[in-house]
Amino acid sequence: MTSTHAIPSALTSAAENASAAASAAEATDGTGLHGPVTDWFAEHARDLPWRRPEAGAWGVMVSEFMLQQTPVSRVLPVYEQWLARWPRPADLAAEPPGEAVRAWGRLGYPRRALRLHAAASAIQERHGGDVPREHAQLLALPGVGEYTAAAVASFAYGQRHAVLDTNVRRVFARAVTGRQYPPNATTAAERKLARALLPEDENLAARWAAGTMELGALVCTARGPECHRCPIAAQCAWQQAGSPAHEGPPRRTQAYAGTDRQVRGKLLAVLREAVTPVPQGVLDAVWDEPVQRARALDGLVSDGLVEPLGGGRYRLPHS
Repeated sequence: MTSTHAIPSALTSAAENASAAASAAEATDGTGLHGPVTDWFAEHARDLPWRRPEAGAWGVMVSEFMLQQTPVSRVLPVYEQWLARWPRPADLAAEPPGEAVRAWGRLGYPRRALRLHAAASAIQERHGGDVPREHAQLLALPGVGEYTAAAVASFAYGQRHAVLDTNVRRVFARAVTGRQYPPNATTAAERKLARALLPEDENLAARWAAGTMELGALVCTARGPECHRCPIAAQCAWQQAGSPAHEGPPRRTQAYAGTDRQVRGKLLAVLREAVTPVPQGVLDAVWDEPVQRARALDGLVSDGLVEPLGGGRYRLPHS
C-alpha cells in the first residue's frame, strides 16, 4: 500500500532542496546578504574617528596603515596624536622619516611608518598634497598594496571595490563557503568571490565593504563568533553545516617573546626616546645575547629604520 504521506513528503523534500538552492544562489551573488549586513552596520557601527567626515581621505589612509595587524584599541591614541601633528600629507612629508618612526610608538611593524611617510611624500610630489581618488593612482603610491588602495577608494571616496581584509575573508569563508577559517593567504578564488558578492550600486558597495569588515571584527570573530547576534546567521553556510571545525593547515600564531621582533622593538624604543645619537654601548645593554642583538640591529639598518653614524652611534633616519 502506498502511504498517504509519500507524495507530500516528496514535495516537501523538493521544496526544501529548491529553497536551499535558492539560498545558496543568493549567498553566491550576495543579494540575500547585502541588506541584512548594511542594515546591521547602520545600527551597530562603532564611532571611530576615521569614519567621521572630517577625517577625509588622509585620515582614512593613516588608519588603514595603522590598523594592519593591530587592534583598534592600540591604534586610537596614536592615530589621534598623528593627525593632530600631521593633519595633511604635506605636514608629514616635510619632516624626516625618523619622526614618523618615533611617532609610531609601540604599534609594531614600524616599517609601516616609513611607508606611510613615503606615501605622504609621493602624494605631495605627484598629487599636490591631496590623496588621489583613482584606484590606480593609489596603488602606485609607495607602501600601498591591493588592500589599502581598495580600502581608501571605498571608505574615503565611496567607490565600488572589493575590500578583503582578514575580517572580511573570515565572514565570506563562513557565510558562503561553509568553512570556519579562510586560507592563510588570500587566494584568487577569494578575490573572485569578493567581486561576485560586491553590489552593483557604488554607494551600497562601499557600505557593504565597511559592514562586512565590522561584522567580522565584532561578531564573526576568529575565536568566539557570536552567531546569535549575526544578521546573516540564517543564510550562513557554516551554520547550516553545523559549524564544522577547521580541517585545513594549522592556523598560524605569531610568537613574540624572545624573537628578533622583540629585540628590534627594544632597540627602537631606546632610539625613539633619544634626542641625540645613541652610542653602541647603550644599545648593547638592551639585550644580553650578542649575536641576536647584532642581527636585529643589522636588520633595522637594512630596513631603513635606523641610521648608523660614525663612532659607533645610531639614530632614527633623517633622510
